[in-house]
Amino acid sequence: MGFTERTGGVSASPYATLNLAAHVDDDPIAVRENRRRVLSAIGAEAFAGSLTTAEQVHGTTIARVTLDDAGRGADPLDGSGPIPGTDALWTTEPGVPLMLFFADCVPVVLVSESPRAIAVVHAGWRGALAGIVGDTVRALDAALDGATITAYIGPHIGECCYEVDPLLVSQFANMFVTIPRASDRLDLAAAVAEDLDRAGVSRERQWHLGICTAHNTDRFYSYRAEGRTGRHCAFALLEPRS
Repeated sequence: MGFTERTGGVSASPYATLNLAAHVDDDPIAVRENRRRVLSAIGAEAFAGSLTTAEQVHGTTIARVTLDDAGRGADPLDGSGPIPGTDALWTTEPGVPLMLFFADCVPVVLVSESPRAIAVVHAGWRGALAGIVGDTVRALDAALDGATITAYIGPHIGECCYEVDPLLVSQFANMFVTIPRASDRLDLAAAVAEDLDRAGVSRERQWHLGICTAHNTDRFYSYRAEGRTGRHCAFALLEPRS
């Protein structure tokens, strides 16, 4: 599992260079090559045909990826489209890479070592407020009968740069005790951390990268800072065991 940065690909500006999303009007040939490079870098190019993505809509739908779903959205130029209307993917199937795309929203990868399972979650403010991260943990826990889950939280816009309507902050404060009410800055990391904690993933099993995308546009894409831009990704793969 891991989180990509924006360098090392073939996309031209404003998507330079490792844009992995097919929905931002980048050249699909470049997107295809960028995805190949990511899978190659982690030794997973053999599973490119099973790469599975989603049509992210800032919602709360969580989809279990089976072998029948494997490969949805893998190739921007061919094959079936991504899993529609979904912002969290999880699977117990080895050899099926999961990939979601980000440019400020919070990327979360969930890992259960026994039984083996992975999930990738896209949490913008709507998803974070609705508790999609905690709900994904609960979905895994219910299906796997009490798995021990570790959460990895990747780069996203920080409270330092995320200025929003104070009414939105107030909505978060009603849901999360760690969010101060009198503010025009929103700390998505704090909300996600509390949501994970409530779902049974203690702070000791949470790993926060703590990098703000808007402050680091040389390394990551940021829609808030750049407008038209590409998307980096969060990915996870269960390697087949011989």
